[in-house]
Amino acid sequence: MLKVAVGHSNDPDSQEAIDEILDQCRAELGEHQPQAGILFAAVDFDHKLILQQIDRAFPGLDLIGGTTDGELSSVLEFQQDSLTLMLFSSDDIEIRAGVGRQISRSPVDIAHQAVEAVQQQLTQPVQLCIAIPESLTTSMVSILRGIEAAIGSIPVFGGATADQWQYKCTHQFFRTDVLSDAVPFLLFAGNLAFSYGVAGGWYPIGRRSQITRAEKNIIYEIDHKPALELYRHYFDGSDPGDIHPLAVFPPGESRFFLRGALDYDAESGTITVSGDVPEEATVQFTDASMEDVVAASQQAFAEALNQYPGGHPDAALFFSCAWRRQILGTRANEEYQAITRSLKHALLSCGFYTYGEIAPLRDDGKTFFHNTTFVTLLMGSQS
Repeated sequence: MLKVAVGHSNDPDSQEAIDEILDQCRAELGEHQPQAGILFAAVDFDHKLILQQIDRAFPGLDLIGGTTDGELSSVLEFQQDSLTLMLFSSDDIEIRAGVGRQISRSPVDIAHQAVEAVQQQLTQPVQLCIAIPESLTTSMVSILRGIEAAIGSIPVFGGATADQWQYKCTHQFFRTDVLSDAVPFLLFAGNLAFSYGVAGGWYPIGRRSQITRAEKNIIYEIDHKPALELYRHYFDGSDPGDIHPLAVFPPGESRFFLRGALDYDAESGTITVSGDVPEEATVQFTDASMEDVVAASQQAFAEALNQYPGGHPDAALFFSCAWRRQILGTRANEEYQAITRSLKHALLSCGFYTYGEIAPLRDDGKTFFHNTTFVTLLMGSQS
């Protein structure tokens, strides 16, 4: 059995907010003691105080989390400048937390070693990993390579920490530590049932092309032409931005992940995107209406629910892109509302707006780093 509790407060005072959340969680848990938890927090809270209060309430809790660009839960739906916590308790599912520190020094090796060390503590096979990594100091793709080196094809879900578009410093949480340049994670093993859905709302337009020159997240050439030249050809001379992300089809994949443009260089014709891209990947530019973007959250949820093994899930985690929140503006709450309209049973949920989302593209497939995307992860106990 997987017992879940969710607390959410928009009180601006750190002590008041965490007191409210802990009361909500205790009421939901009853006599159950949580093993692990995930905390999502706006950047202006006293994070150290909050982590200490959680540890005082639940000593030794395997807690991870990070700062956000907005928060979601079944308690308060979409909020900004709030604090939300999901706790997990189970007698047949093992959940262990770990962290890779100073990840930018060697992202592949540090992530690999950190995950491998926690994996060795488990008595059952790992079913999935949830990671809430740093987003500003290093390559997310490299972090995922390190995690994959430790756990193989086991799927990874999560989102990169954010700082409300300041792009100065994001924070990650591990137990009572407030960190930067880190990757905290939870490993789930044992009698876990789960499913997921991934959708963005953007659809490819025009013909498919090939990235013929790229270095990490800088695209130099597409079809042997300057990347910026091709972008402006499709969009009437417009400069790259978040409205038309690039659909990237990795080799051997029929589905794509999205890459939003961070910057461009008119002289060199390069486009800098929010995440590494592989040379020789097939790409298309994309378009979407506001309704397409909103509908993607319900599409990701429906995909996860249709694939969920067994009865009703016990919990949902949502990871949505900060770019989506910015594009939607005052309509951001419609992402969560689109999901609730399709619910036939109450479902405890929690999530945040990220600087990039983590999920596979398909079952039994490789995990990828996404932009401008909505990810749903459903979890429960196997019957």
